Amino acid sequence: MDELHSSLSFAMRRLPPLAGLRAFEAAARHLSFKRAADELHVTPTAISHQVRQLEQTVGVRLFERRTRQVLLTAEGQVLLPVLRDGFDAFARVLEGLSRKRRRAVVTLSATPAFTAKWLVPRLAGLRKSRADIDLTLLASLEVADLNSTADLALRYGSGPYPDLIAEPLTVDRFAPVVSPRLGIRRPSDLRSATLLHFDWHRRDARNPTWRRWLKTAGINDVDARAGVRFSDETHAIQATVAGAGVALHSLVLVADELSQGTLIAPFGPELEGSSLHLVRSRDRPLTEPVEAVRHWLKSEFNAAR
Repeated sequence: MDELHSSLSFAMRRLPPLAGLRAFEAAARHLSFKRAADELHVTPTAISHQVRQLEQTVGVRLFERRTRQVLLTAEGQVLLPVLRDGFDAFARVLEGLSRKRRRAVVTLSATPAFTAKWLVPRLAGLRKSRADIDLTLLASLEVADLNSTADLALRYGSGPYPDLIAEPLTVDRFAPVVSPRLGIRRPSDLRSATLLHFDWHRRDARNPTWRRWLKTAGINDVDARAGVRFSDETHAIQATVAGAGVALHSLVLVADELSQGTLIAPFGPELEGSSLHLVRSRDRPLTEPVEAVRHWLKSEFNAAR
């Protein structure tokens, strides 16, 4: 049964030559062999010949030929919309396939906070300059596999990064940050303030904690453990903007809030955090789309300085 259906379908698809169908459709749209010839980059004589062959194949006249004018017959009026819609559908599908083939996907891994606070506000710039690249942001505290899961990653730490090419972008710095509405202007104001804490995913003596900052600042009468703790750095930043307390924040991540005045860094000292690196696998070739995203990231960091 399937073989019979296939044979019938094949028989039903015995169509006239495509050149003749295209010639008729163009001539029927323009009602002109000359304009059809200009569109298809052939001569009017070629259009006339292809249309006549089509008429012979289907056994009906499709045009009434008059002096310097052609008109569609009733049969031609039936055939035109079918061919026009079909060619339009072909063009849409082929353009979609071509566009899909031309597009490139680049996956960039970063922490959730860095993704939300630094990358997302800058995506429009990349889209404007490279609309052909679809960037996938992989926001996670887990280390992404740069041989399979991601093409590029932003990682904190001094390294080493075995089997990776690591480019330093910046050294992060941390300082007390607070909403100006709270009126905190001096270190002594911390005695009556609520401290906001972010629990670092990785234990490291260099983590910018309140205990480390208070020791550096020489302040002994503020409880470094008291306050509100957050497991997500983005939530800690949102709480600070809302006026829930004072926090030690990355000056890179809150740069926009500081420039807009929704947050202030009223006093130091600043603590040096880890270096931020842009890393990629040594074993994977640097494709042009990945290089474009790499260049964009480095340009954005240079501009931020």
